[in-house]
Amino acid sequence: MTRSLTVLLIIPTGIKAAIGGYAGDALPVARAIAAVADTVITHPNVLNGASLFYPMPNVLYVEGYGLDQVALGNWGLQPVHSNRIGVILDRGIEPELELRHRQAIAAAQATLGLTITDTVITDQNLGVELQIGKSGATWGTIAHPDSLLRAADYLVNVCKVQAIAVITRFPDDTDSLALQNYRQGRGVDALAGAEAVISHLLVREFAIPTAHAPALSPLPLDPSVSARAAAEELGYTFLPCVLVGLSKAPQFITTKGNTDLVINLTKAIARNHIDVIITPESACGGTAILALQKLNHIHYIFVRENTTALQVYPQMLGLTGTTVNGYLEAIGVLAAIKAGVNPQALRC
Repeated sequence: MTRSLTVLLIIPTGIKAAIGGYAGDALPVARAIAAVADTVITHPNVLNGASLFYPMPNVLYVEGYGLDQVALGNWGLQPVHSNRIGVILDRGIEPELELRHRQAIAAAQATLGLTITDTVITDQNLGVELQIGKSGATWGTIAHPDSLLRAADYLVNVCKVQAIAVITRFPDDTDSLALQNYRQGRGVDALAGAEAVISHLLVREFAIPTAHAPALSPLPLDPSVSARAAAEELGYTFLPCVLVGLSKAPQFITTKGNTDLVINLTKAIARNHIDVIITPESACGGTAILALQKLNHIHYIFVRENTTALQVYPQMLGLTGTTVNGYLEAIGVLAAIKAGVNPQALRC
C-alpha cells in the first residue's frame, strides 16, 4: 500500500498572475492536477469562476488565511459531506442589486440543492475601497469591519452556520483604463486584494470556511472581451461559484474550544500530509510556502510561465525544488513523484 499524494496548489490572488489572475482561469490547471493527485488543497481564487464552477470531489476549497494556518501546523482540515451556509449582505447594496443576489441564493437552493439557512444584512454600509500597490498587486480597505464582524458573529453563534458567504458592495469603475485593460485580458484583478482582506478577517476571527462575492453593477456588453474575463461577464452576480465551493469546504480544526487538537488532527488533513507545493516561480513569499520549508519530505514545483506582478523567487528564500516551464510539465513531475520515480531521471 502506498501513501496518497496530497498537493497544495497556490496561485496568490490580486498579483496579475498570467494563469489564475482572472475568475476561474486556473480551473483547468486544478482539474488536470486533480486527475493525478489523490487530494488537492487550493484556495477560492483558483476555483471561483463567477457563474462557472467545476466541482471535484478530491479538491478542497480552503480560504487563504486558513490555508496558511494549516501550513503552520496550527489548524487541520476536516472534509465534510456538506455545510450549512449563511450569507452576509452589505447594507450598502442597492435594493435591485440585493434582489439579484437573493435570487442567486434561491437558485442555488432550488437548482443545486445547497443548504443556505440564513441571510443577514450588516447594520452599517461596509465601505469597501480598492487600492493598487506599487508592485502592481491589489489590496483594499473596509471602513466598518466591526459591522461585518457583528453579522458574522450572529451567523456563527446564533444561527450555527458552518460556512459564510460575504457579499459587499464594491465601487463601480466602468470607465477606467485599468478596467478596460482587464476586460481585454491585459490587466490586474482590482477586486481580488480587497476580497482577500474581507475573507481573512472572518476566518481569523471565527475559524469558519468563508469566501467573498463582490456586488457590482453589470457592465455594458462588449464583444471584444477576452475569453479570460468572459466568466465575469456572464452572470448578474459572482455568487454561484462561492456557494458551491463553500457547500463542501472542509471545516477547520483549531485549538479554539478544543483541547483535543492533537487527537483530532490524526483524523484530519494536517501539514504533514502535504507532499507537493505548486506555485508560480515569482510568487514564493507567502506564509504557507515558507512554513512548509521546514518539512523535509515536501517537494516544491516552481512554474516559470505563470508570471506575476511580484518578484519573489525561490533562490532568494533558500527554497529548493523543481523549476518547470509550465503546468503541463508540472503535472508530469507530479506523475513521476506519485510513481516513486525521481523526476530528474526523466530528463536528458
